[in-house]
Amino acid sequence: MPGSVAFVCAMPMELAPLKRRLSLKAARFGSLDLQRGSLGGHSVVATVTGMGGELARRGVARLCDEVEVERVVIVGIAGALAAGAAIGALVVPDVVVDAATGAQYRPDRLGEDEPGGTMWTTQELITAPDAIAALREAGVVCLEMETAAIAEACVARHLPWSVFRAISDRATDASLDDEVFGLINPDGSFRPGAITAYFLKHPGRVAPMVRFSRDAKRAAECAAAAAVRAVGHLPPLAATPDS
Repeated sequence: MPGSVAFVCAMPMELAPLKRRLSLKAARFGSLDLQRGSLGGHSVVATVTGMGGELARRGVARLCDEVEVERVVIVGIAGALAAGAAIGALVVPDVVVDAATGAQYRPDRLGEDEPGGTMWTTQELITAPDAIAALREAGVVCLEMETAAIAEACVARHLPWSVFRAISDRATDASLDDEVFGLINPDGSFRPGAITAYFLKHPGRVAPMVRFSRDAKRAAECAAAAAVRAVGHLPPLAATPDS
């Protein structure tokens, strides 16, 4: 029996537009709660791993333990290095680099969007102008936290994988800092009490944070639209004798 196309997201807000576009429904697979549906004759599942490389790696391992996976499609947001990068701009990289190890991974081409540039997976917040300039000089177009770990897990399992991320913020905008990251739980949800304390301490940052939230949702929508469009280009599965 054919496997499923697995959409993998770090945060619930990245999954939300996929769930809506594909009318996904909650389903239980062994010990794992997923979203399930179909697209272009293919069975699809979608999961949220949590933020960061380790949670992403473990999430893909659990997914593959419970579901027959045909290919993995990473969907989510990323931070741009270019000051003029448009919010919502799609990033389909030629190569993904693990900043911690230097390992490089090349996504499988999927759909009609032209790949370009390097995606940099890092667990560190990079805002120093000289560090940003060096990465840009090396061809890096965006920063994120999970793709290289997911790629590593897919390569180990001989699974094709692709990535569709969209720009939610720019490293040069100082939209995010370590204090803001402290407001976010590992699953990508915000800590309400911490947010209240943060705005009491920084009342002038309410508007920038509202804008960041809006931009992140816009980027998640753009990434989901591109991923759905790309998977829709997969050839339909051949009918089986039992179908």
